[in-house]
Amino acid sequence: MSLKIRLSRGGAKKRPFYRVVIADARCPRDGRFIEKIGTFDPLKPKDAADRLVLDTEKAAAWLAKGAQPTDRVARLLDGLGVLKREPQNNPQRGLPKKKAQERAAAAAKAAETAAA
Repeated sequence: MSLKIRLSRGGAKKRPFYRVVIADARCPRDGRFIEKIGTFDPLKPKDAADRLVLDTEKAAAWLAKGAQPTDRVARLLDGLGVLKREPQNNPQRGLPKKKAQERAAAAAKAAETAAA
């Protein structure tokens, strides 16, 4: 059984509230879980003390048992110092796409012909 540390959504429409849970990877997002280890409220300010309430000892124990955190939970655990997460870097993401590159090349060519 592969275990995940993930967020289970609660709250009303457009008012999300998440529980940090340990669940079987095959179970639905908001379905059955093994243990609740904390809560996360993204609507609170980032510096609020109760935005993320997490039992770090339980999280570390589940990580030692082999539970895999999702990307978002890994970010939260990294912020608390429980897990070391490698920063992701995608240098291709900031580059213009194909059509924008074609427009830029056409504009450069038009500027070149106008200058000549």
